[in-house]
Amino acid sequence: MFQLPKHRTSPWHAGEKAIQERVGVADRMEVHGQKVIRDYMPDQHREFYHQLPFIIVGAVDQQGRPWATLLEGAEGFITSPDPKSLLLDSVADHQDPAASGLQAGKAIGLLGIELHTRRRNRMNGVLREAEAGLLTVAVEHSFGNCPQYIQKREWSRDEQRYNQRAPREDFAALNEELAAIIRDADTFFVASYVQHEDGERSVDVSHRGGRPGFVKVDGNRLVIPDYAGNLHFNTLGNLQANPQAGLLFVDFASGDVLQVHGCTEILFDSPLLAAFEGAERLWTLDVQHAVLRRSALALRWSLREYSPTSLMTGTWAEADAKLQEREQRQQWQDWQVLRVEQESEDIRSFYLQPPAGTAVSFAPGQHLPVRLAIGEQALIRTYSLSSAPSDGELRISVKAQGPASRHLHEQLQVGDSLQVRAPMGSFTLKNDTARPVVLIGAGVGITPLLSMLRESVAASTRSIHLFQSARSLRQLPFQREITELRQRAQQLQVHRALSRPEPEALPGRDFEQTGRLDIAAIKARLPLDDYDFYVCGPGEFTQAIYDGLRGLNIADARIHAETFGPSTLKRQGDGLAPALVQPPAATEPVPVYFAGSAKEARWKPESGTLLELAEARGLSPDFSCRGGSCGTCRTKVVSGLVHYPNPPAELPEAGSVLICCAIPAQDESGVQPLVLDL
Repeated sequence: MFQLPKHRTSPWHAGEKAIQERVGVADRMEVHGQKVIRDYMPDQHREFYHQLPFIIVGAVDQQGRPWATLLEGAEGFITSPDPKSLLLDSVADHQDPAASGLQAGKAIGLLGIELHTRRRNRMNGVLREAEAGLLTVAVEHSFGNCPQYIQKREWSRDEQRYNQRAPREDFAALNEELAAIIRDADTFFVASYVQHEDGERSVDVSHRGGRPGFVKVDGNRLVIPDYAGNLHFNTLGNLQANPQAGLLFVDFASGDVLQVHGCTEILFDSPLLAAFEGAERLWTLDVQHAVLRRSALALRWSLREYSPTSLMTGTWAEADAKLQEREQRQQWQDWQVLRVEQESEDIRSFYLQPPAGTAVSFAPGQHLPVRLAIGEQALIRTYSLSSAPSDGELRISVKAQGPASRHLHEQLQVGDSLQVRAPMGSFTLKNDTARPVVLIGAGVGITPLLSMLRESVAASTRSIHLFQSARSLRQLPFQREITELRQRAQQLQVHRALSRPEPEALPGRDFEQTGRLDIAAIKARLPLDDYDFYVCGPGEFTQAIYDGLRGLNIADARIHAETFGPSTLKRQGDGLAPALVQPPAATEPVPVYFAGSAKEARWKPESGTLLELAEARGLSPDFSCRGGSCGTCRTKVVSGLVHYPNPPAELPEAGSVLICCAIPAQDESGVQPLVLDL
């Protein structure tokens, strides 16, 4: 039966419990901790420690600084005379900064880890004796750990090089050599501790692993991701209560060790989190003291394989690239027009080239934000990319149906520049399935579908059904291109509907159906199968096709749709997808402050969207669709709550709002002022 030490009333101290409460697992972990944390070592752990050639140790020096270190010895140098005692037949090197913490009466943390099997067990307690090269540890807590993030390594010894070890080198800050050791590491160990109310200490030492480059060096600051784990939060809990840590980096090939001490901070809501794959939190360490001991270990290790869980995580190089790409997505760039082609009576394609050195990635179906200066007016519009990522070129296809698009048709020439931002949008082809694809487009709605079609033909053998609708043959775009795709791809079936075909247009050659394309025509021509549907066109057309598909019991999740213009698709949920959880819409007036322009307004239920409120106040925010589909109007929320009466297909990142389709919200206490960075 687990017995808590006299200075503990719970398996967890206040720092651990604070983080468990923050992530919503405190009650569950209170019960769990009583089951898995013991005040003794089971026989399995005792035998495990006995076979190890090294053990990781966390100790606190005379100045109250935690240090992590590694003690080694012949196999069997660790013994356990009874379940509550562990004996280490080893002594710390006098050059080891942790050595002063390895004295009788001192709290200690231990981590037994077997790299070639990925097994590990943790224990903390108190040094009962420390003399004659023998450390006797009285067990306080003992528990097992999962094998996640441990890189598999085989060990050997190099006694000759160990006997040639150099004097230790001390640093008050990181130099390039030390920074390189940290940046190249795929593993480190971290020591931390907490001081209890009665003056007793608990020291912990734990393992951290990832891909090389998972620790960021930013001057004298380290930034470290915290991945999903056992929810104990032993390390972070200690850092919450006592923000300092000691890190140990081992050069597994040379036996060099780098020990670092510094002050820490836990980052729960950093914008960097979204960019680092696998990170649930971040923490930083500002280096105050570093010790490099060359050839400090006789042990050497050779890498066998990376942990599968490590390979699923990111690196800071990748995170920085994502952040740079995200920043570029917000910047306007001048792209040059390479050529112009007429696709139909009223649709024209523009082939664009970004600035030299600019990498542009996009998914089939995404659109390109475009900014135009027409007289004294600046207009922002979004135009779908009709080329595919595999084409190696960037093409937008525009229908002349408004001041911005007519300006492009009438004024934009080869060699001109066009201001654009990086591609965006959530109406994209899903590549994680082999299900047949049905593409249904009306008018210029064919443009994102053509991108999907071209990519599908180039990259897969999925069966594709294209339904294309236009008023007349002269207004039916991309016919030569689609014919070429039909000749290349046997899996492609095309059905064209003209509501008012010209007399010279021949059925079977130029089109297959006279009249409007509707759900009955689609149903009649689709063989029985399990499909993914992609629908794009004017709002009325798209809504009718969507409603028709739902009427045929097609799952909502299988219907991907985008409307052109200000209309927004009204979906019928089928209960399979989780509903959006959001605060209720405000029912009373709400003060709205536009921080970027030092203006304020009073929103009322009849005021409409936040975009309409901003315009009524004399502001000119960026926007295009007014329906939540393009993302152009995304704005940072400084404080306050928002509500989407008709949620967009893709929500912006946390802390942002699409003002074209959002209104203020309220919570249980009522309405609160809303502050937007606008």
